[in-house]
Amino acid sequence: MYTMMQVCREVGITYQTLKFYCNEGLIPNVKRDKNNRRIFDEKDIKWINDLTCLKRCSMSIQEMKEYLDLCLQGASTIPLRKELLAKKQEALRLSIKESL
Repeated sequence: MYTMMQVCREVGITYQTLKFYCNEGLIPNVKRDKNNRRIFDEKDIKWINDLTCLKRCSMSIQEMKEYLDLCLQGASTIPLRKELLAKKQEALRLSIKESL
């Protein structure tokens, strides 16, 4: 199990960003220790890395929440997730093309 600060160092984000993600519900099922401090496992760290990647791809908080909801629904939503990511990819490509 990892503390918030350990996760921040591991993933390369600020404490404020991690706290924001938690408060926004972007990290599902956050566990707490006996002192009521958030603690994270390897699965959480992988998900936080994924959030960081989504953010770098210009995904909004609302889009991240939609993606998380789909992920939590299970494998049946994989086609929808792929579609969502493909649309974001196309938007990013268009944005890059326009900036050249």
